[in-house]
Amino acid sequence: MSGERSMKRFVLWSFVATALAGASPLLFHPVAAQSRATATNVAVIPHEAVPNFFKNPAGIYTGENMGIATSSKGTIYIYHRAYETRLFEYSPQGNFVREIGRNNYGFAFAHSVRVDAQDNIWAVDEGTDMLVKFSPEGRVLMTIGRREDPVAMLSNMPGGGSFHGRNAKYRFGRQTDVAFDQQGNIFVSDGYFDARVVKFDKSGRFIKAAGTRGNENLQFSTPHSIATDFQGNVYVGDRGNARVQVLDNDLNWKANYSNVGNPWAVCVSGGPGPKNPGKQYLYVSNSWPDSAPAAAAEFTGEIYKMELDGTIVGKFGKAGKAAGQFATVHQMDCRDPDVIYTAEINNWRSQKILLKPRAMKPTSQN
Repeated sequence: MSGERSMKRFVLWSFVATALAGASPLLFHPVAAQSRATATNVAVIPHEAVPNFFKNPAGIYTGENMGIATSSKGTIYIYHRAYETRLFEYSPQGNFVREIGRNNYGFAFAHSVRVDAQDNIWAVDEGTDMLVKFSPEGRVLMTIGRREDPVAMLSNMPGGGSFHGRNAKYRFGRQTDVAFDQQGNIFVSDGYFDARVVKFDKSGRFIKAAGTRGNENLQFSTPHSIATDFQGNVYVGDRGNARVQVLDNDLNWKANYSNVGNPWAVCVSGGPGPKNPGKQYLYVSNSWPDSAPAAAAEFTGEIYKMELDGTIVGKFGKAGKAAGQFATVHQMDCRDPDVIYTAEINNWRSQKILLKPRAMKPTSQN
């Protein structure tokens, strides 16, 4: 019996050691240095946070707020990591309404959430390598991607592993975000373990993928956020390369905007259509990193408002814990260009931010 116990003990410790080794890329991987934005003489846009806007009932909390999105009716969705990954719905007044999708197979490690032109809700989960499309009523309508086989996951935490760059049609590598054009085509930034943008049609059929790992045009280092404009152009927050890459609708390279730091989050105002929203703006967050390095708080945290051609209109905010300050803006919603919703990791919160562009202050050095 003692030999049997020893063997069991050996197997158990071997499993634990293997699990910890497999988890190490996720738990201990060094965070890339955050860049100071090189843009100078940028006007400051006055802003204020709506105090205590999001209201949860007793016993309901949000952990790391990873994603935030609004519907055409003003409904707000927050995708967050607490003890488990959860998706909450709020009224336009910020009142908790319900939870969507709890315990579904596609939830493990939240990353972002978006709402399409039909008000369907898309949860982007990097832990399962899956996109889950919910109807406005909360029914699962479509999934894209595939969770790793359970045996392969035994030695990894959700999202654990290493870069593979496999460029598979219907598999992801810790994908990060999703966007839509006027035809309903689906664009995915993919991600931590791949380095590309993928285009699917509205039915989820693979059309094209573009990008490899690197720092040349149409190469990526953690494509972390993605948005589209009414003309179908694609804006990719190429975080590791400290730039926004602009692609056309066929995923050909058009331009780089490389003066606003490391873009953790990008969004384009106006919503996903199909009605032409008129003039649109690009918003880019040079976020205080989620590792909360003290030194980076001095030169990060601001959000830039830009013309779609990359011209900077102004900026607002800084790193911090107070209302109207930001600690790791992981995703933004800017359907209304003067109302910005932020999902923040380190502050365990989301905020509703009101911009006052007509009262912009004189330019200041960064």
